[in-house]
Amino acid sequence: MKSSDISNQTPLLQDLAHTRTKSFEALLTDVRRIIEDGLRKAYQEVDMVMVNTYWQIGRRIVEEEQHGEKRAEYGTQLLNSLAKDLSLEYASGFTARDLRNYRQLYLYFSDLEIWHARVPNLKWTHFRSLLRVADENARYWYLREASQEMWSTRTLDRNIGSQYYYRLLQAPTKNDVIAEMQQLTAPFQQDKDEFIKNPMVAEFLQLPANTNYTESDLERAIIQHLKEFLLEMGRGFAFMSEQYHIATDTGDYYVDLVFYNVVLKCYFLVDLKTTTITHQDIGQMDMYIRMFDDLRRTEGDNPTIGLLLCAETSKDIARYSILNDSKQLYAAKYLTYMPTEEELRREIERQKEIYRLQQDN
Repeated sequence: MKSSDISNQTPLLQDLAHTRTKSFEALLTDVRRIIEDGLRKAYQEVDMVMVNTYWQIGRRIVEEEQHGEKRAEYGTQLLNSLAKDLSLEYASGFTARDLRNYRQLYLYFSDLEIWHARVPNLKWTHFRSLLRVADENARYWYLREASQEMWSTRTLDRNIGSQYYYRLLQAPTKNDVIAEMQQLTAPFQQDKDEFIKNPMVAEFLQLPANTNYTESDLERAIIQHLKEFLLEMGRGFAFMSEQYHIATDTGDYYVDLVFYNVVLKCYFLVDLKTTTITHQDIGQMDMYIRMFDDLRRTEGDNPTIGLLLCAETSKDIARYSILNDSKQLYAAKYLTYMPTEEELRREIERQKEIYRLQQDN
């Protein structure tokens, strides 16, 4: 082909390239929509199966209890034994606490097979929140409203906690109460990817939880290197878990890092905050410690230790938390084997500088 021919076709090729660019953008938009719709449907199906599975587990437990001994100790022993065996076989979701929730799900919603066709938008996290509502009328009202109004779990939690049902009943002008609720919960309703971020889905499928959504990039970088830092210290640390899931009646919590110290014979929890440490953060860490001592600590283990870190740009601090029943000898060992605040501060600063350099490059 002559150069003149190529020159003559250049405008046409440019037009085609321009047309293809517009077409490609439209195609990309459509494919994204198809993928997101497909993912949403897939997660909805998983959620429906999840609720039905937990409900059937609850029904089977209740049936067993009804055929067993009529004593409270029997039910407790039954759930503990069942949880022990299931936890050996499945990664998560079957602790004694989980099984109590599944039993309560059946007791509160024994007609769920009928109800589920009328409340298609509810996930297991919605039902778990509803288990906190003792008033049957309020519970079923929240159930209907959450489904019809497509409330997120956070919206439902907020409304249950603020006694929204009872305030509506007593309000002479309901529109004002409704408008206030919608305004306060608007941020909870805007996250279109909430269905993907739900850690319950990964837990039900026995898959590792996606931790990318739970921390900022800088925070994740610091946590990852702190794990290596503690292991390299050679002071008895053995890594157990990252983003360890703790479920409570009020929500889901995730401990950044969990270690076991083979010298101190205790669990060691690490949680990092990117803002100034508050009293609420300290209280949350104490809750983690108490739950670990209640659920994971076995005979021969010492009390759990919690390390709360702050990664503020201007100031890096560390706060240790340990339950008051520790023995004096144990406390002395604790001071010897734990990293000092200065060591932790230097490590955090070092990782922040590495992160900054990586971003610059």
